[in-house]
Amino acid sequence: MSSNEKQISLKGSTKHRLPHAQISGEVPHGEFQVTVMVRRRNPLPDAHEHNKLKPKDRTYMTREALATAHGADPADIAKVTAFASEHHLKVIESDLAKRHVLLSGTAENYNRAFGVALKMYKSNEITYRGREGDILLPANLGGIVTSVTGLDNRPFAKPHFRIRHDDKAKTMTAGAHSVGKPHASPAPVPAGFSPLQLSQLYNFAAADGTGQTIAILELGGGYHTTDLTTYFQGIGVKPPNVSTATYTGGGTNSPGTNAFAQNNPDVEVALDIEVAGGIAPGAKVVVYFAPDATDQSFLGAISAIVHDTVNNPNVVSISWGGPEDTASGQFQTEFDQILQAAAQVGMTVCVAAGDSGSADFAANDPNWDGKTHVDFPASSPNVLACGGTQITVTGKAISNEVVWDDGLNDGTGGGVSRVFAQPTYQVGVESQKAVDPAGPVMRGVPDVCGDAAPGSGYQVLCDGQAFPDASQGVPPVGGTSAVAPLWAGLVARLNQSLGKPVGFLNPLLYAIPTTAKAFNDITTGNNGKYHAGPGWDACTGLGSPNGQNILAALK
Repeated sequence: MSSNEKQISLKGSTKHRLPHAQISGEVPHGEFQVTVMVRRRNPLPDAHEHNKLKPKDRTYMTREALATAHGADPADIAKVTAFASEHHLKVIESDLAKRHVLLSGTAENYNRAFGVALKMYKSNEITYRGREGDILLPANLGGIVTSVTGLDNRPFAKPHFRIRHDDKAKTMTAGAHSVGKPHASPAPVPAGFSPLQLSQLYNFAAADGTGQTIAILELGGGYHTTDLTTYFQGIGVKPPNVSTATYTGGGTNSPGTNAFAQNNPDVEVALDIEVAGGIAPGAKVVVYFAPDATDQSFLGAISAIVHDTVNNPNVVSISWGGPEDTASGQFQTEFDQILQAAAQVGMTVCVAAGDSGSADFAANDPNWDGKTHVDFPASSPNVLACGGTQITVTGKAISNEVVWDDGLNDGTGGGVSRVFAQPTYQVGVESQKAVDPAGPVMRGVPDVCGDAAPGSGYQVLCDGQAFPDASQGVPPVGGTSAVAPLWAGLVARLNQSLGKPVGFLNPLLYAIPTTAKAFNDITTGNNGKYHAGPGWDACTGLGSPNGQNILAALK
């Protein structure tokens, strides 16, 4: 950007260095990619009244119509392309539907183009390319460019699964802690549940998801096809059609061979596919891999899903997230804009609420300030946020269900957003204000819940390793990461049974009268600072599902 050119700050682009971070050097020479997103040519239509309609009365926009009417204006894309050329940045892709221009260039050219000073930073065990302050744009791009991601490549999201032994001092987990070799457990290893068993325990509709497509968003890892075949045959269902989507800037299916490798995202991938596919084996399952867990990759993956005219997914499962206030404003706003578009085309987006209780940070995380935080993107009002419980089963029925809380910031996420206003569907339902620190009534998380505790966890096969495996002391897998695909599988069954996508489900779920018994109300337990009680709460939302009763209420 020339020194005499008028510059403006990009709204929401402010970045601060991570706590305890120090500059460790210059950015290595070489090119990397940056994504520039622009405004819609026309705003999305107001969906408030439409979202109140039962599925049979809804009319959804096609993806083609979304792109034509609400994609980018070619003139806006042309201005960004000219700006890139002026600063010697290559255009890798420009996409009107996704409203983005994908650039490639050096740190030196990005510094001049966006008025930043990129450096390498090191904070605890994280080394990242970063910046501080705002992104600057020429005045002629003001109001046109809505976000610029990829300049800073610090990881934002973590997978929300948990693997642990009954003796709580010996924890193997991803996200907040590390995954290590299993320890010998003094207590019997829980047997764990298959997705099929949970669908029966939660009284899901007698369907298999035929005709539906479930998108699974992954920010790393991979799966082995042989694992999936073995797993599904082992639980007694026909293996679903599982494939990997490709898109510009995306990642690849890159599984490892050691399920116990530190922070192994393969466990997340296996859990997501096996739970969703086990509940809806008739559905097509498409996995969208991003190259990493940065905000740029997260945005790229969700955009690819929403605008995929080849696979046309109508259900999405996301088991990744991070503390809301560690995300930049431009990232949150852009992500939420894409979620609003998802609702317009009839998609249901199920998101894990987090596994670190009301803190949303591990107790030993040096970045935790001791306060409450809510997880994003679960805190977006345009997703179905999925919290976690622990179940006790007697015979073939759940005899007790409580908030999943293993203490020490280890349990279901939940709380109150400090970014997103209270959605209309929660008015009169959600009256809990943010605590520690105190805050106003805002978007409450989660909306719903399901079994998530490692103590009543899931059967998973990952990198050839069975979870649980009592002979090796290997426990089942837990975490709210299991609840997002659980609900995604349920939604696929609902869609099939109703003959039409349920789409954005939240307003309909909150409107179901308690007499319909659509939810098992969880009234016992807490996730740290928030406590369960009758009706909605910031631990388990409306409750866990009674699938048949939800289906009846949606007809």
